[in-house]
Amino acid sequence: MASDETFEALLIEEVDGKPRAGITTLRLSDLPDHEVLVEVAYSTLNYKDGLAVTGKGRIARRLPLVAGIDLAGTVKESSSPDWNPGDKVIINGWGLSETEWGGYSRYQRVRPEWLIRLPEAFSLEQAMAIGTAGYTAALCVEALETWGLPEGREVLVTGAAGGVGSVAIALLAARGHKVTASTGREETHDYLRGLGASDFVHRDELKQEGRPLQKERWGGAVDTVGSQILANVLAQSCYGSAVTACGLAAGTDLPATVLPHILRSVALIGIDSVMAPAAKRESAWALLAESLSHDHLAQMTQVEPLSRVPELAEEILAGKIRGRVVIKIGN
Repeated sequence: MASDETFEALLIEEVDGKPRAGITTLRLSDLPDHEVLVEVAYSTLNYKDGLAVTGKGRIARRLPLVAGIDLAGTVKESSSPDWNPGDKVIINGWGLSETEWGGYSRYQRVRPEWLIRLPEAFSLEQAMAIGTAGYTAALCVEALETWGLPEGREVLVTGAAGGVGSVAIALLAARGHKVTASTGREETHDYLRGLGASDFVHRDELKQEGRPLQKERWGGAVDTVGSQILANVLAQSCYGSAVTACGLAAGTDLPATVLPHILRSVALIGIDSVMAPAAKRESAWALLAESLSHDHLAQMTQVEPLSRVPELAEEILAGKIRGRVVIKIGN
């Protein structure tokens, strides 16, 4: 391909000492010098993308940099023996939008070890409807099931109407678990019931400071928010259960004690999706292919153009986005 071919991308630059994102025109020669050139069909919008694009979280640490922590597309050029032109591929994480150029671009050059093959169960658009949020949810569900979920106990999902929460509910319900959703948006209850939630806890009930040990209720939990909510989830978890933590929407602090861990043998399992090894990624995507209904995926997804990303980034941080947003790149 000609190095002077131009295309649109969402670039974060430093202006007056602060990061600022905007749609700009790039050339292939502007891209990083990595081994695989991908024509990007779709990206997606995650909470982390919202932080990066708005500059409200110092996500992008090497500027200028193309935003977008996910991408799905087709290999156009490759000097790696592992990838050939025409291969359908996806990337989640690996420092995209942090220290590496990301998916909000018609073309991107990437390292071959970041890529995984598009699962046969999904189209490129569906893979980005899942994106990092859904892939993270799968990592959480897999970790809980590996630990062991007590039969008959409720599994709690916090931040339930968001991307991770929506996919986690759909996966857990499909795999036979009774799911309780925690959200502050009562208008989303019908949507969450449609994904498989059978009961609800208002977010405010979990935001209040509580005792270090409370009545046992949860046989497991997927927590996406952290802070006081995570502390109360741990305090309410039943003996021998596990809680997966993958988000910090409510803060990075954890005002908890060791009592749930040493008196009830409750495990707190940290979930990282950015640098997870290939085997974990492939296992998570296999779980998604096995258990995530295409109908449920469609219910939680909206498709938007690249031009709307700055506006949508503000909305996701304000808690106004329900489910998943796919970003269509190019025509």
